[in-house]
Amino acid sequence: MLDDDLLSFIRGAIRSTWALELLLLARRQAPRAFSPEELVLELRSTPMLVDACRQGLQKSGLLACEADRRCHYAPSSDALAALCDRLASAYAERPMTVINAIVGSPNDRLKSFSDAFRFTKKDE
Repeated sequence: MLDDDLLSFIRGAIRSTWALELLLLARRQAPRAFSPEELVLELRSTPMLVDACRQGLQKSGLLACEADRRCHYAPSSDALAALCDRLASAYAERPMTVINAIVGSPNDRLKSFSDAFRFTKKDE
């Protein structure tokens, strides 16, 4: 099991396994800065997906991106750096637990929206 702090971090900052892989790649190779094209090649992904992951991680305070769109690992606080360290350790030890936390993480807004249209039986 993942502790509550780590699980909360994953659900708040890591939107996909692609984002996880991008973050861990940048962390492993810090202080190297990656261009979007290098990230596409490294992750074997698409430019659109890499860009979305890059933007999400930047908004979460985990990556810094320059005007030339090169990004590098740069947690905005020591607490975020420590959570990234714990995430990397958890992923190395229990990858499926981390992946399940990411893919099993309900998108609360989507769930709330879909629940609004859910039909219920009269006795519920």
